[in-house]
Amino acid sequence: MKNYAGPAEIMYHTGLSAGMIRGAKYALVPGDPGRVEGLAKSLDENALFVASHRDYTTWLARVENAPVLVMSTGMGGPCVTFAVEELARLGVETFIRVGTTGSIQDDLHPGDVVINTASVRMDGASRAYAPIEFPAAADMDTVLALREAAEESGIPFKTGISISTDSFWPGQERYDSFGGYVLKRLQGSLEDFRHIGCTNYEMENATLFTLCAVLGLKAASICGVVAKRTDSESVAPHEVYEKAEQRFQDVVKRALKKMIARSRSGGNIS
Repeated sequence: MKNYAGPAEIMYHTGLSAGMIRGAKYALVPGDPGRVEGLAKSLDENALFVASHRDYTTWLARVENAPVLVMSTGMGGPCVTFAVEELARLGVETFIRVGTTGSIQDDLHPGDVVINTASVRMDGASRAYAPIEFPAAADMDTVLALREAAEESGIPFKTGISISTDSFWPGQERYDSFGGYVLKRLQGSLEDFRHIGCTNYEMENATLFTLCAVLGLKAASICGVVAKRTDSESVAPHEVYEKAEQRFQDVVKRALKKMIARSRSGGNIS
């Protein structure tokens, strides 16, 4: 039995109620609170601020006259669980992570976008919901909507499997941390993941995909590449961030229009 919130119940961590999100079934969930307003206004120039509480800044847009929530989650899997649990109780059914990522493949460049179909579960939060053998897989209808939108936009993109970590430095085999040390069991892990075809490092997908699958919800992810780990541990300059952001904004808006239209017609992507 699903534990939906009462009409006036305020969620403890996000500060939201069902009335505040106005029946939204779709949520875009970037990590960065600073990305929320721009993302919401790229969907709808008349988007409205809803609330800001802890890590969770929320705006409400309308796409094809349907309410779409844009809410930050903060960084990492544990913060994602608060967002998904509380938005699900308010009636949200589809979650799309929108953010930035670091490529580990030679043909995935800064400014490109990557649509992840699944994620390696190097996080900890997802293990509270399912055993490690359970796959962290995205919803295929949502992935296909994003892929179609990217193809129509003419934007360079790649689909693939990400690696979700709780640590930005040793978990992603970065040596530019304060201590500069990576545990022996993680040394060489980047090359291993690259060799088996994984596309990128990030910090939220595994938790988001696993949790949504377990709860009967839909999830997908589209990220702009702002670092190319095969070349450097440095992040890209500001203009590359802007290019990546503009590209994933365009793709996700097109994808939402497709999903909303198909939902109204009773059809799936397939």
